[in-house]
Amino acid sequence: MKKEWVLTQDAFDALLDWLDPQREQAGTKYEAIRTRLIRIFICRGCLEAELLADETINRVTSKVEEISRGYVGDPSLYFYAVAQKVHLEYLRKPRTQQSPISLETAGNMLSTAPVTLVEDFEPEYRCLERCLEVLPKENRYLLERYYQQEKQAKIDQRKVLATELGIAVNALRIRAHRIRLALRQCVRTCLEQEPAH
Repeated sequence: MKKEWVLTQDAFDALLDWLDPQREQAGTKYEAIRTRLIRIFICRGCLEAELLADETINRVTSKVEEISRGYVGDPSLYFYAVAQKVHLEYLRKPRTQQSPISLETAGNMLSTAPVTLVEDFEPEYRCLERCLEVLPKENRYLLERYYQQEKQAKIDQRKVLATELGIAVNALRIRAHRIRLALRQCVRTCLEQEPAH
């Protein structure tokens, strides 16, 4: 993002207008998007989740005039696409004194979030949580460990996990893949049963 760009009231008003012509509805949508962005960054292990969410919103706001002319569809999806780019940049930045966030820490951060967050979940996340709850304990443990860490630490972590389980790393990959497929099918089935809002 250009360093000289500064959020102005006019730019913010243009963002709200793009989200919804009715100001109250626009404010509600804005809060839901920001909350979801924070949750996405927390789930991806980012310690600066709120800053990254705000950076995402600022990037969209800085281009809202341009975006609003040609973009068709749910504006929140545009935010999530920008969040993906912000996350990739975050991963590339060297972090001197930060350590990767653990699943336990992320869980604690999410559990202390306001109760209204639960109402903001999209059906996919509700279904994912339900499916994770019914996943056998050993499979859930394997998935949690399998996706911890980043870069070389992730590779090392997977070697350790494979050794703990007494299997080869390739067999671990296959096992994780099969668990993911079962989880994906569970989510799809759940979504089919999810009432329309």
